[in-house]
Amino acid sequence: MRIYGYHPVREALRTRPQEVSEVKIGRGRRGPRREEIERLCARHRVAFEEVSERELAELVDGVHNGFVAEVRERRAGAGADPAAAAGPRADPDLAVLVEDVSDPRNLGALLRVCEGAGVGQVLIRDRGTAPITPAVVRTSAGASEWLSIERVPNTANALERWKKDGFWVYGADAAGEPPWEIDLTGRVALCFGGEEKGLRQRTRGLCDRLIGLPMRGSVESLNIATAAAALLYEAVRQRTK
Repeated sequence: MRIYGYHPVREALRTRPQEVSEVKIGRGRRGPRREEIERLCARHRVAFEEVSERELAELVDGVHNGFVAEVRERRAGAGADPAAAAGPRADPDLAVLVEDVSDPRNLGALLRVCEGAGVGQVLIRDRGTAPITPAVVRTSAGASEWLSIERVPNTANALERWKKDGFWVYGADAAGEPPWEIDLTGRVALCFGGEEKGLRQRTRGLCDRLIGLPMRGSVESLNIATAAAALLYEAVRQRTK
């Protein structure tokens, strides 16, 4: 797949250069960003080509900032070690499950929150959830390159696997208990559902408890990335006392 923008291309070259087959840069682009990308390409022996801005525009469907890379999509296997795939400061005992988030921008924003909060593993239900496209990578500001991401065909099996590993599973729901009233230390997995309907009924039933944010204004709900940020950073607060 193609990823574009300076930050996503840089993170791909830093974290998985073996999966980057080629980098294209806009002709006439100069400065420290170009120098860094060229240096990373040379270090990892990745093909580097200077092309016209028009050619770059034809390759992507958004703002590329002069940088486009061809990479293989990252998919962690079922037996992958989350600690090995995630960033160096990730918490292996804090996990997230995502299902039915169909908007690539929402998924990218959610992944950015997960990486910022140090989530050790993200499971994404394959059917119904947006794939990790260039739009997702770009919206995540490259955060998707640092996360351990596994796409799974069956949510129930994933949750049962977590429970066997000692995780407490909490489902994000508007009617759930406030996060500051729940112990979010230890092995914790938070589940987030789609933009319209939230978590699937079966997923809700498999959660140990439901967790949510009280709405005190006129709006009925928050977007998924904003809600995830509030819930995850409450977990971070509790875990860093």
